[in-house]
Amino acid sequence: MVSLYVFDRNIAGAQGVSALCGVDEAGRGPLAGPVYAAAVILPLDEEIQGIDDSKKLTAKKREALYPQILRQAVCYAIATATPAEIDRLNILQATMLAMRRAVQALGVRPDRVLVDGNRAPELDIPAQTVVKGDALSAGIAAASILAKVSRDRYMDEMESAYPGYQFAKHKGYPTKLHFEALDALGPSDIHRRSFLVKWERKKQHEV
Repeated sequence: MVSLYVFDRNIAGAQGVSALCGVDEAGRGPLAGPVYAAAVILPLDEEIQGIDDSKKLTAKKREALYPQILRQAVCYAIATATPAEIDRLNILQATMLAMRRAVQALGVRPDRVLVDGNRAPELDIPAQTVVKGDALSAGIAAASILAKVSRDRYMDEMESAYPGYQFAKHKGYPTKLHFEALDALGPSDIHRRSFLVKWERKKQHEV
């Protein structure tokens, strides 16, 4: 298997950049909680073994890689857009906002930004999108791990803040367990109301 670092080194070499930043998000699909984004500049002359698309890794492996990424990164930043911002802007624009916040919070200004997917936030730094970039680029994969672990940890904390919703189990995603909690308790303060339109319409029809 070709190292994800090869992809980043090839881009850095071809474009003459030294600080290459990977950006990715976590949590576009859930019914509750913020959307998270991370921006990471990795050194390209040393590798973190096991870095991959966060979706391909177990939770245990992501947790193990998380401190390694923090320790070896040139710099990193993690940012969010709140449920209220998601409802106001829509999930795409809120995701772009979280990504922009992450890049702007970096302690080192990157020369170029690689963004997972086919849409990039507006930045004052050259950026390019990489479809399925979390499976191609080490920087994007590292960002995907930081964003995913950070969001999962937040949802674990919400388990005690909002008892009964079982956020630690479903992380806010639209599972059967989550809908059962919504039916019993109604929406919490961290639910994305714009994501609950169909559920609310269904509840009204049941009355």
